[in-house]
Amino acid sequence: MIELAPGLIHHPGYLDAAAQAALVADLAAILREAPPFTPTMPRTGKPFSVRMSNCGPLGWVSDRAGYRYQVAHPETGRPWPAMPAAVMRAWHDLAACPAEPEACLVNLYGPGTRMGLHQDRDEVEFDAPVLSLSLGATALFRYGGLERNAPTRSVRLASGDALVIGGPSRLIFHGVDRILSPDLLAPAAGPALPAAVPAGGRLNLTLRRVSAIRRA
Repeated sequence: MIELAPGLIHHPGYLDAAAQAALVADLAAILREAPPFTPTMPRTGKPFSVRMSNCGPLGWVSDRAGYRYQVAHPETGRPWPAMPAAVMRAWHDLAACPAEPEACLVNLYGPGTRMGLHQDRDEVEFDAPVLSLSLGATALFRYGGLERNAPTRSVRLASGDALVIGGPSRLIFHGVDRILSPDLLAPAAGPALPAAVPAGGRLNLTLRRVSAIRRA
């Protein structure tokens, strides 16, 4: 466990090789049931470079109408598949949250894709952390502070790594600069990913609690 900043905790190698392979098999089935789609920016309609899907009771989508969570796939209209048991175990192991996650975003990165600095703030409240699980090629993850212009640092997220974004870091700006190729001395790319993921790419899962946590 490595504390990158207060509440920002890196767990290198959280998923071993067998656990990664089993989770990839679960995700292959999820992507068949809920095929990847290309989200677009609100208002402009500019497509994201990252394709995505979801599993769990809710899924995050973005289009001209804005960012939001919804109960059905935007193209098929079907409910999202259930979250894999391994994903739920990771939440219980690492999130330190009394409530269950309600959405698991599945982002598909190709070798040339990236994600700009952003905050995860489409949830009702921010007491629950965001939990990230990485599979496939290593990503160069960038994180900063609560203001977009705050200084940033970067860390490599390899296949099997987990990252908790919570506490004082829950609303930090963060993103993915690039996907590292083996010739850049990146760690092994992990298990073979589903066919929906471009060769040399990466799957990233982010678990979120969307609604307020009920307290006694």
